[in-house]
Amino acid sequence: MDPQKLSDHQSSYDRIAEEYANRISGELDHKPLDRMLLDEFAARVKGAGRVCDLGCGPGHVARYLYDRGVDIFGMDLSPGMLEQARKRNPAMEFRHGNMLTLDVRDRSWAAIVAFYSIVHIPKTDILQAFREMFRVLEPGGLLFLAFHIGVEVLHEENCWGHQVSLDLVFFGRKEVERYLGLVGFAIEDSLEREPYAPEVEYQSRRAYIRARKPVRS
Repeated sequence: MDPQKLSDHQSSYDRIAEEYANRISGELDHKPLDRMLLDEFAARVKGAGRVCDLGCGPGHVARYLYDRGVDIFGMDLSPGMLEQARKRNPAMEFRHGNMLTLDVRDRSWAAIVAFYSIVHIPKTDILQAFREMFRVLEPGGLLFLAFHIGVEVLHEENCWGHQVSLDLVFFGRKEVERYLGLVGFAIEDSLEREPYAPEVEYQSRRAYIRARKPVRS
């Protein structure tokens, strides 16, 4: 990713971190399908080893899984978001990191959950992000993605009254499945849904994909 874009994304989230956490941290209360899928994910990875919530933001997805017995920590690019995550979840671990260049040894994690984390990854860099996820997963490791469906790239310069510079990249479900396959993942299942009510979330269709790193790879 262009270094200026990376810096813009980090500083933008630092500026909106507190507002974002206040608005988003309780969103799962209003998303029954998401809770069901996360419950299924928790049941599959509990006891398997270390799990990373990649692009964790204020840590609400990580906290949901932590409360269900998953050995999970969060990772995010934004120090401001990490500050909010630690403040709201003092018993949990949160680390700074960039999903395009993970400072993590090969085969370190049992699973990755990345809810809407690829929304700022340009399509020119998405294969690199997935290669990094593949690299750090143990053989047999599980990846659980959620993302916005579409073909557009939106640019935001104002968010809740704060000046930002953020590109939001939408993907097709089959497109992401193809990218994952190119780096070596085996798709286990995927689905799409219509958006929840406008007061709950942005009005885009959503996709969920579960993919596994083969035991022999």
